[in-house]
Amino acid sequence: MSIDDQPLNWVQRYKLRLKRKRLLWRSFRSRHRLTSLCNRTQQIKPKAILGFTTLRNEITRLPWFFKHYRALGVDHFLMVDNDSDDGSVPYLLDQPDVSLWQTAANYRASRFGLDWLTWLQWKYAHGHWSLMVDADELLVYTHHDTHTLRDLTTWLDARGQPAFGALMLDLYPKGPIGAQTYDPQSDPTGVLNWFEPGPYRTQRQMPMGNLWAQGGMRERVFFAEQPERSPTLNKIPLVRWSRHMAYVNSTHSALPRTLNFGYDGPGGNTPSGVLLHTKFLPEVVEKSQAEKQRRQHFHDPDQFSTYYDGIISRPDLWTPSSIQLSDWRQLRKLGLMNSGGFPATAGK
Repeated sequence: MSIDDQPLNWVQRYKLRLKRKRLLWRSFRSRHRLTSLCNRTQQIKPKAILGFTTLRNEITRLPWFFKHYRALGVDHFLMVDNDSDDGSVPYLLDQPDVSLWQTAANYRASRFGLDWLTWLQWKYAHGHWSLMVDADELLVYTHHDTHTLRDLTTWLDARGQPAFGALMLDLYPKGPIGAQTYDPQSDPTGVLNWFEPGPYRTQRQMPMGNLWAQGGMRERVFFAEQPERSPTLNKIPLVRWSRHMAYVNSTHSALPRTLNFGYDGPGGNTPSGVLLHTKFLPEVVEKSQAEKQRRQHFHDPDQFSTYYDGIISRPDLWTPSSIQLSDWRQLRKLGLMNSGGFPATAGK
């Protein structure tokens, strides 16, 4: 019997239901932390695909972020700025398809922004396909260059599948990080064009049944002595949202637990994509210095100070086993994403 076939007892079901309600209540209370800078949600149409992001000082990534996701067919972006001071706010206010909120509240205390975004999802995303991604994540999937998210979600609806998972794949340059140059108007994969084909390991966790995937470059370079602390790489970024849903830990896991079985990891059988992770642009060294001082990105920041130190030391992440990124066909062939039968003619 697979883990998703294992029934929960009434105590486990009750605890998960209570956990979900507590998360929703937290998000409801967090609404008072948000100040609306520009609310264009009246533009949202009944079948619109919505994008949700929280960010701080991402002006370098925003131009390509919008170009990528507009091309995929995101209709409206609902974004929370966490007190940026790099010009991100005026840039976002100029975007006609963005509704923007701002807060100076503690990022870590808000479950790393999840409380804020869950409130916005509760208010605006019910009945919509909702895409939640960070500013340094670019979702790709089979045929994404010819088939929009509308095509993909229509196909998922026909399958009765309410969630679409992805592997977060770290991209990196060849040579010491921070030594490259990057034009914000260009595709970051032109600078970050290497990745690790594996190994990746996965396991299901009870009682939520969420996947836990680890491995790859960051584990090899920064967590070799403590691989159990390496970043979680599985995400469920695309969900047909309902007000009774809540993410638990970033988009790594969600409730109700059935959403977690929408992804079975690299090499799995369920339809899935890849989140190209562009963290290691040249600015990462300066950002790591700042984030080490802010202490906002880990539950126990003291345990991860060596991670920031490792980035600040400007290592060369490349090895002879690194693979140069080409396209989604390559990622599918390597088993890092799966079409699940999503056909080339879907939605056409």
